[in-house]
Amino acid sequence: MNIFLIGYRCTGKTSVGRTLSIKSGLEFVDADDRLVETEGKTIAAIVSGRGWDYFRQREKEIIKSICDRDGQVIATGGGVVLDPDNVAAMKQSGRLIWLQAKPETIRKRMRQDQRTDAQRPALTTRGSADEIESTLKERTPYYRAAMDFSIATDGRSLEDICGMIVKGLDLKFKLEARSPKSETISKTCT
Repeated sequence: MNIFLIGYRCTGKTSVGRTLSIKSGLEFVDADDRLVETEGKTIAAIVSGRGWDYFRQREKEIIKSICDRDGQVIATGGGVVLDPDNVAAMKQSGRLIWLQAKPETIRKRMRQDQRTDAQRPALTTRGSADEIESTLKERTPYYRAAMDFSIATDGRSLEDICGMIVKGLDLKFKLEARSPKSETISKTCT
């Protein structure tokens, strides 16, 4: 079984995915990073050079290849649920957890994340505040339809979020750090 973390940008998918991977012993895969590796360009460069349609097609190919394997924790791109084929492939391959955060939390995280410019090109011509609100409103039905369950990440520690995932999935492994001192385990999603 695979564990897919879905949700909007900066809801904690990568941080939670890495921590859950450490705790569970499952392989961690970041779908956006895999796409960037295969293209040899940042997401911003891919979108500006080839457009969003090309990006979504490549994303679909990456998701399909990820779904061919088991035993992974996968951080997906924020728009992966827009394609019903992606959702079907992920559901057949594992469980989908929707990580949520309030718009103000997302804005704060985007400002703090050094990868924002390269990994998160604008989705609209609006300012970031309007874009976050409108895109969340548009995508919420897609996330809701795809998810097995959801977790609000605002102000929760990575440990707590991972514990909620383990409980929600009724996983059999113990939620213990696999490495002696992992600073990411006690970090809070702010």
